[in-house]
Amino acid sequence: MPRPLAEQVVVITGASSGIGRETAHQLASHGASLVLVARNEVALRETAAEVEALGGRALVAAADVAIPDQIQRVAEQAATHFGRIDTWINGASVATYGTVDQTTIEEMRRIIDVNLLGVIYGTKAALPFLRQSGGTLINISSVTGVRGIPLLAAYSAAKHGIVGFAEALRLELDHDRSGVSVTTILPYGINTPFFNHARSKLGVLPRATPPAYDPSAVAEAILWAAEHPTREIVVGGVGKGVVLMQRLSPALLDRLMMVGGLVFKMQQSTRPDDGVDNLFAPGAGHYTVRGEFGGLTLPGNSYTRTFEFHPVRQRLAAAGILLALAAFIRRVGRGAPSA
Repeated sequence: MPRPLAEQVVVITGASSGIGRETAHQLASHGASLVLVARNEVALRETAAEVEALGGRALVAAADVAIPDQIQRVAEQAATHFGRIDTWINGASVATYGTVDQTTIEEMRRIIDVNLLGVIYGTKAALPFLRQSGGTLINISSVTGVRGIPLLAAYSAAKHGIVGFAEALRLELDHDRSGVSVTTILPYGINTPFFNHARSKLGVLPRATPPAYDPSAVAEAILWAAEHPTREIVVGGVGKGVVLMQRLSPALLDRLMMVGGLVFKMQQSTRPDDGVDNLFAPGAGHYTVRGEFGGLTLPGNSYTRTFEFHPVRQRLAAAGILLALAAFIRRVGRGAPSA
């Protein structure tokens, strides 16, 4: 069984802002020892100061997760400094908002390098240490890892890849009786600075698809998984609905998303693009936990706590949602004109 959080050594990639920084705060409040990883060392040191003020211990390890040697060095630093690694969280992520036609090959490659290969490199670096501790690997994918959306094609592809990679790895580790658990976190839109950091081809800043959820909901799911081996956690009731609809009728979900171009409009704010992003290098400013769309944000913890942390309740909830969706699909089908 995993150690209590107060006794754990946890590596967090993407710890400079958003979900990673909030996760560091919550773990610190439990007394955990943390290794904070991101490219922006200044922002990491700010996070480290916050961690120590909350009662945790922090080691700053500036690195680009897309460079295998750097992330291998992080794992070795963590184990040398704290003696072991109990939980490794792959949370670093970048994005470009634009159509496939608008997005360059170099931009797509960078998104895959960070969002998918970064997870794979982190996993490879962490596994020898997690095998020793019987630890936990937590990969932050997204609801877009189950259901891709326009304007984020490469991002969706990478997040799908994380889900598939985790599924295969989990079975390999179970076959080896390694004692290592693998959890995939699937958040819906989260109100973080991610949208300020993303490169935009939209002429405006992107935004989280409403309703956005607070980063604390994802961090709480991560902490749960660090103590309770869990296969998959969807964060946000809306996200769970999207996942179930995708499994039940992807074609109907296509139609619903495209009514009036809804899925395009929902991802665009009314704020002009500032031309600043962190795709290839750390951007300036906005290295905080929360983004600029607080008026659209839901707590998100209620659904996740009630159902995702309890498998039996989750199955019952999923069955109820699926029955409701099936009834909705039948009504839509009866109302459709005959050929």
